Order: sequence, then C-alpha cells, then structure tokens
Amino acid sequence: MDVLCLGESMIVLAPAAAEPLRGAVDLHMGVAGAESNVAVALARLGAGTAWCGKIGDDPLGRRIRDVLDDAGVDCSLVQTDTERPTGVYFKDPGPEGTRVHYYRRGSAASTMRPGHLDGIAPPRLLHLSGITPVLSDTCAALVDELLIDRALDPALVSFDVNYRPALWPVSEAGPALRRLADAADIAFVGLDEAQTLWGTATADDVRELLPGTGVLVVKDGGNGVTAFEGGKSAYSPAEPVDVVEPVGAGDAFAAGFLYGRLQDASLEASMRLGHRLAAGALQTVGDLAPPPPPETVRAILEDQ
Repeated sequence: MDVLCLGESMIVLAPAAAEPLRGAVDLHMGVAGAESNVAVALARLGAGTAWCGKIGDDPLGRRIRDVLDDAGVDCSLVQTDTERPTGVYFKDPGPEGTRVHYYRRGSAASTMRPGHLDGIAPPRLLHLSGITPVLSDTCAALVDELLIDRALDPALVSFDVNYRPALWPVSEAGPALRRLADAADIAFVGLDEAQTLWGTATADDVRELLPGTGVLVVKDGGNGVTAFEGGKSAYSPAEPVDVVEPVGAGDAFAAGFLYGRLQDASLEASMRLGHRLAAGALQTVGDLAPPPPPETVRAILEDQ
C-alpha cells in the first residue's frame, strides 16, 4: 500500500440548480470527504491507495463504498456500524456564497477510536486531516495515536489542517491544529486559515510557527503555493483558470503534491502537479475531477 487515508466520508446533497436550498426541489447526491477525495485522486494517478473510516449500515454508507471502489480505492479496511448512521451534509448556495449544513453528530465515523488500525501493515504514507479530531474525543485520541505517537511507524504522516469554522471555534482549533501540524512529516495549510487560526500574515510566518514540520506547504488561494523543506523554500504560482466551484481544489492539490513526493519529485515539480489537479477540480462541479493524462503527469514530474 502506497497511501492510506483515514477520515470521515459523507453524503453531500446540493440543489441541482444554483439556487438556495430552501426553495430547491431537485437535489444532486454525491460523496464527499477530504481524506476520501485525496484517496480517489491518488488512486486515479496510479498510486496504491486505501481509505479507512466508518460508515453506517445503510444505503448511504454503501453508496460511499461503491463510489470509492469504482475509483480504484481499496476499502477493505472500512468498518460498518450497525447502530449509527452515515453522516450527511447539505450545500446551500446563496448570493453571498455557499453555506454548508452538517448532519454528522453521532455518525458512525464519530465512533472511531485508538486501535482502529491495529494490526495493519504500515503504508508508505498515512494521510489525515484536521476534520477528524473535532468529530469526537475518541477521534481526537485516534489522530494523536497515529500522528503524535506514530502507531504506524515507519509510515510518513501527512496532515491537512482543513479548518472548518462550523465545527469548532478558533480558540480551540488554533492550538490543537498547530500541535498536530507541527508533528507531521508533510503539512498543508491555507494562508487564509493560518491567518484565522494563528494570526500569521505570510508563508514565512507560518514556517516560523511550525518549525517541526518536515515539509510545510502553504497555499495562497489563486495566487500560488510556497513549500518549505529543511532550510529550503520554493514558490509555485497557481494556474489561471475559470472557476466553476472551489470545493475540492485543496484536496486535489494535496493529492498531486503527495503523488509527486511518492515519486521522489522535487518540491517544485510536486507543486506543479498539485496545481494541475487543483485546476481540474476548480473547473468541475463536485469534489472530484478526472486526472491529467499519464504522459502529462510524467512530463510535469520529470521537469525538475
């Protein structure tokens, strides 16, 4: 196994037309989850990828498994809970942007706890996000076990901060996410969320705040990305695109960057592949977009 992604995957419902949820009649059903998005993108690039989480013993949980299976993601480690449901959320488009309404409290995924991955062979890379520790106290303890205590050593651990204001306040999230990001081998954070969480103004400020992170990737929206490794830093401008929907672009970038690192590509080449996948996600309705052709991926990674 090249990569194991752990987290909650949910069903997302959104108006079929770009209209507020309150007046919508027809809804589109999809599968969404930061970690499963990364798993799908990596599998489509050709990495041996698994996703691990808990789903309810219901049609929605089975739909999640079907979608990931069809994308080539190994779901053999997924657990099914016969007593708790699969989480759901709704998108509510409006003139001031899209709001999100979560219905995940008490979901099957919220019951994950330490020992969830006991006995498995360590992957090359374990990918986590800052969404999982806020689902429950046991989920937070599981993330600590995997990221702080390194229960799957010698696997590298990747961590995407992925701050969700609807789930917890800055006063709690700020110190918790800083602690986890600083312990990761590879950490991703948006400059905007770093400003919200920690009051940092620049990518260099974020690096100063997170000196323990092996590879730190600071994303500045449509401007570009700065990556730090050891005493080196590199900047890569974003690809200009006409944005259809921004959801999923961060997960796509993370997948492209991680795939590059798995192929021993440079920071610069890994960021370029991340940008290419993010551009595809930005031009797609939904979280997932087809990957670039294999020859394009090779050309990007070989151009060091």
